[in-house]
Amino acid sequence: MGPSGAGKSTLLTAMALINPPTSGRIVIGGKLVMDGEDAKIDLRTFRRQHLGFVFQKANLIPFLTALENVQVALEINDTPVHIAKERAMYLLDHLGIGDRADNLPDALSGGQQQRVAVARALANEPSLILADEPTAALDSHRGRQVMELFAQVAHESNAGVIVVTHDVRALDVFDRIVEMEDGRLLPPSKASR
Repeated sequence: MGPSGAGKSTLLTAMALINPPTSGRIVIGGKLVMDGEDAKIDLRTFRRQHLGFVFQKANLIPFLTALENVQVALEINDTPVHIAKERAMYLLDHLGIGDRADNLPDALSGGQQQRVAVARALANEPSLILADEPTAALDSHRGRQVMELFAQVAHESNAGVIVVTHDVRALDVFDRIVEMEDGRLLPPSKASR
């Protein structure tokens, strides 16, 4: 958490291996993946196999249905089509939008699109899930449901979940809250919890 401009999204996209850090190292799961701007692994493959990312906007593929938008995340990792479809449908059902599986993104509300994006991020059961304001387009009930789902995934699959949010309504589901200010993490004693 932190005020606008604190560097939360910048830090998150660096951890997601989308934008390289200008200095420092990124270690995920004990593996050095970035040393400054130098990649130490194949970033695309690592992201695809180990990371799930939920952007502020859903960023769905406009010509794919909700089901296909989730399914494609599995298929690019060589998951057989029938298994990918089953997993994608399970996630959409779990997020309360299974009945919209055959809809294209432009036929979905903003909140429904965001839930499809969350399902897509969870599809490959990543070891690290990064979410940038994932509840911004959701009502309070759905927002809490998404936050609880992230916490459930973290505990059940031993995955890490890092969420940037201004939504204080569901902070109680997380194990740790860290605050940022002026591009730096505040010491734990100054953080809210």
